[in-house]
Amino acid sequence: MKMLSIQPNLAEQVLEAILVEIATGKLTPGTRIIQEQLATGLGVSRQPVQQALLLLRNQGLLRDAPGRGLIVARLDPAYINQMYEVRAVLEGLAFRKAAELNASVAAAKGPAYIDKGRDAVKTGKVRDLINADKAFHQFVYSLSDNPLISPTMDTYWTYTQRVMGEVLMRDEKPRDVWDHHDIMLQAIASGNADEAESQARQHIMTTAAFIIERIGADFTDPQASSAG
Repeated sequence: MKMLSIQPNLAEQVLEAILVEIATGKLTPGTRIIQEQLATGLGVSRQPVQQALLLLRNQGLLRDAPGRGLIVARLDPAYINQMYEVRAVLEGLAFRKAAELNASVAAAKGPAYIDKGRDAVKTGKVRDLINADKAFHQFVYSLSDNPLISPTMDTYWTYTQRVMGEVLMRDEKPRDVWDHHDIMLQAIASGNADEAESQARQHIMTTAAFIIERIGADFTDPQASSAG
């Protein structure tokens, strides 16, 4: 049997590279995406670029351009709210199961994720802030012992990174978000499943309201098609 590579495949690497460009504002809403330029810039063939662009289109980060091709989509507040509603349910489940099954692991290993997040706030770098937030949540998914949660959440995290990047680039410094994460972690570490789920759901929906308020109607794309 052929051994599998532990490295992400090429299309995934291309997708991540494009996502970083969008999330950090280097590819702004309305920017036309040119496959040949991306392939040349990344030093890859057109095939993995095509695969990555299709995934990003399906996930709502890109949309069809007038005529042909793709452009970076504007943010859609209605879709953001719907996505965070789904996230709240899945995150609530993950936090509940983590508290039920792995409270001691959360207590032992969780503080390092909180510290890394607070360090990222000090640097103010958008990519570091996004990566630290994602790493904390993925840590909790691993504690849930449910192998379906993390891959299900991957799709939502792609769009979430775009949304977070937009807000962070508007100089919104989430100085208290890691206090919230610490409270959520403590609920898991104490083994209080009800509290852990409640804190997770509340955190996600409060975040959604904050984001939608910050981006405002100016970022709505009237021509955006629904993702997925």
